[in-house]
Amino acid sequence: MNNLGRILLVEDDPKDVELTLTALDEYNLANEVIVTSDGQEALDYLFYRGNYMKRSGENPAVLLLDLKLPKVDGLEVLQQVKSDEKLRMIPVVVLTSSHEEKDMIASYKLGVNASVVKPVDFHEFVNAIKELGVFWAVINQPPPGSVKKY
Repeated sequence: MNNLGRILLVEDDPKDVELTLTALDEYNLANEVIVTSDGQEALDYLFYRGNYMKRSGENPAVLLLDLKLPKVDGLEVLQQVKSDEKLRMIPVVVLTSSHEEKDMIASYKLGVNASVVKPVDFHEFVNAIKELGVFWAVINQPPPGSVKKY
């Protein structure tokens, strides 16, 4: 599946990162997954700042975003992505452990494409990531400029 785009995973919990990467790898759902552990690092990646000044030009095909992040929270990341002309077309999926209705409402008001509460059970979590990966990496047509040309 060489036409799969890059996934940007913004997650501060190392266990959730490991589970997500395992699920994506097990089902071959991404050519490349970039992991950032806080909102500031994610914004640096997306806006070519700091350690990411010289990254390749393609935007991610999808952004998997936790809401409860250090430095800059997920809602602020979402707001900045959706208000930027070059980034607003990137599909954003919120992956959160929060069951708070206000977080879901705020996410949708800011333009999130999907919101998923992380299952606690390991197998449910892996299955949820697999289903997300299949949809966003295989079925969905990514925005122009988000898929590498091999």
